[in-house]
Amino acid sequence: MLSVATRDELAADLAQAERSREPIAPLTSVHPDIDVVDAYEIQLINIRQRVAEGARVLGHKVGLSSKAMQQMMGVDEPDYGHLLDEMQVFEDIPVKADRYLYPRVEVEVGFILADDLPGAGCTEEDVLAATEALVPSIELIDTRITDWKIALCDTIADNASSAGYVLGKARVWPADIDVKTIDAVLTRNGEVIAEGRSDAVLGNPVTAVAWLARKVESFGVRLRKGDVVLPGSCTRAIDARAGDDFVAEFTGLGSVHLSFE
Repeated sequence: MLSVATRDELAADLAQAERSREPIAPLTSVHPDIDVVDAYEIQLINIRQRVAEGARVLGHKVGLSSKAMQQMMGVDEPDYGHLLDEMQVFEDIPVKADRYLYPRVEVEVGFILADDLPGAGCTEEDVLAATEALVPSIELIDTRITDWKIALCDTIADNASSAGYVLGKARVWPADIDVKTIDAVLTRNGEVIAEGRSDAVLGNPVTAVAWLARKVESFGVRLRKGDVVLPGSCTRAIDARAGDDFVAEFTGLGSVHLSFE
């Protein structure tokens, strides 16, 4: 476990890397004794600082929610990060690719909460009862670590590699769709580049949201009414470049668009 001073130093390094768009070496290579608790505390240091500077937490994202990604990272549970208002991007406004270091996009079935979720005892039934709507979404992920050479604690400390998100216009009540069988197709500049299904996310995206509600409570965080929750990607992550135009189509859930300039 790291000292408080070292956590503060690493949080500052990550924040500076994001501001300057100059990546840093993996935290895990410089401090091999870093653990998951250290990593979450480093993440929270930067989130608290951004909130103190005026940002608002609008929700959370789940990462490493597929078995393939967990096996690659050598873990048996997902991780999570925060979604801030300043991270939200929009379908009708192109994103400047040079705002990021190594941007990628992921296709997700988003949740919008109508009620607070319980913490430690949260169940899938609680999630469905508290969900106002499902929404088509694309998460924009990035890393402040050189060349995406990350281990588990690197991505957790780096806000679970989250950088932005966009929501489509459709809103679907969970009772009107089978959340586990939503097919997703991602096109880039009109060409299909990735396909997947919502059950790639822990077998059911609802499972990921319930896990998140239980997990964040241990760090003094709760999922609240109005929050957006991104439970994990239906497809592999795709690199994004200036000039790319992405559309994600979901069966029964509509579409969402994100372009880069």
